[in-house]
Amino acid sequence: MRTNRKTIAAGAGAAGLLGLGLYLAVPAAANSAPSPSPSSTTAAPKEHPRHGKRMAPLRRVRGVHGEATVRRKDGFHLADWQRGKITAISGTSFTVRSADGATWTWTTNADTRVRKDGGKSTVSALTNGAQVFVLGERSGDTRTAKLVREPKKR
Repeated sequence: MRTNRKTIAAGAGAAGLLGLGLYLAVPAAANSAPSPSPSSTTAAPKEHPRHGKRMAPLRRVRGVHGEATVRRKDGFHLADWQRGKITAISGTSFTVRSADGATWTWTTNADTRVRKDGGKSTVSALTNGAQVFVLGERSGDTRTAKLVREPKKR
């Protein structure tokens, strides 16, 4: 019986050390990640209401656009996302330019959801120059927006 207690104590100690190491290493690694371009000034990170200051380094890492292949029941799909400013709006499509210069045209349809200032909105409420986050799918050269979110103005 004594051997089992020692084994359990050693396992608990090892798990505690591993947890402590991850707690210290993950924020340090996030802070040391190279950025593509230097910024002039950065504001002090705000504390997350549920997670506290530990999540602050992760909030500073913000991608501007990307694509992933996802598997669904009906096969593989290309999921795209982009963060940037609307540079053109024309009927059922709009163009977004990211901070790195990537410019993508997105089409909309009846399934496109729009969130503006924290509430539901419509595609027609989007304006030129608005900062948005777009999430959708790509099929060939066509990107179809599933969600367009324009955050609250600060």
